[in-house]
Amino acid sequence: MADLFKKTSILFIWLTGLIFSQNISFKYLPNDLNFQPLRANHQEARLGVLYFPNNGHLKVDIGNTVDLLQFTFDSEIKLTCGIDFMAYALSTNYQGKRLQIDAIDGFFGGNFSLTIPQDDGRFISRFRIIHNSAHFVDGHWDEINDNWKDNLEPIPFTQDFGEITVGREKYFDQFGMKYYGAIAYATLVRPSVIKKYSFSSGLEINGSEIINPVFERKVNLFYAVHARLFGSPDYQLSVNNMLGIKFGNWREEGIVFYLSYYKGNSWYSEYYYNRVSKFGIGFFVEFI
Repeated sequence: MADLFKKTSILFIWLTGLIFSQNISFKYLPNDLNFQPLRANHQEARLGVLYFPNNGHLKVDIGNTVDLLQFTFDSEIKLTCGIDFMAYALSTNYQGKRLQIDAIDGFFGGNFSLTIPQDDGRFISRFRIIHNSAHFVDGHWDEINDNWKDNLEPIPFTQDFGEITVGREKYFDQFGMKYYGAIAYATLVRPSVIKKYSFSSGLEINGSEIINPVFERKVNLFYAVHARLFGSPDYQLSVNNMLGIKFGNWREEGIVFYLSYYKGNSWYSEYYYNRVSKFGIGFFVEFI
């Protein structure tokens, strides 16, 4: 750990010196995102729905991430500061002309992103600080028996964590690739059995030359995988695989339709101790 800290400190000092030795241009509310949300990571801001055919449940995502400030340097290095506000909910059925929402996870915080262009792609990094809290809501209440369903009462679940992600984007003639790794540390966790450290990594591959453009926008076929090592209390691996199509340029706004297979700890933190295996069909809209 000491060696890792030393190497990270040297890299930070080198990058700081490189950045501030150049001319800087500033932009308020830039038109694009410096660091695109990781598509197979469930803890990312998006707007969409994921349907699970085996039981009819829905994962409903609401949220967005926005860059507020952008600093660009002579060598096209970009440093941005942004905010993240998002939530996802478990809908178990439809009753009384409304969705029955069983559980919800909410996130809010901010991020700093740094990208460095390279001949065949770019280096990407993001540091974000997030507050995550989870709740049971009215769809988990049994009105007939006047009690919580399955006798599962709410857990005061909280995570305040910082996360560092570093990766590489590479561009080829017919496709693009992104791979990354991340480490997170929670300064506050409830319940206390949850480990403060977690680790993740992932890969995204997209091709925009397979299908002809639609409405003058490229169509991207893609595969994405995200793996997370999370202790609750024992460390176990959770993996999400996605296969999909995006109508729109890969790093711009667009509509995504996808298939998902997930195996690991429940996405919903009120059920953090459950291991699940789920196949889903979904879509989301990217506003970037």
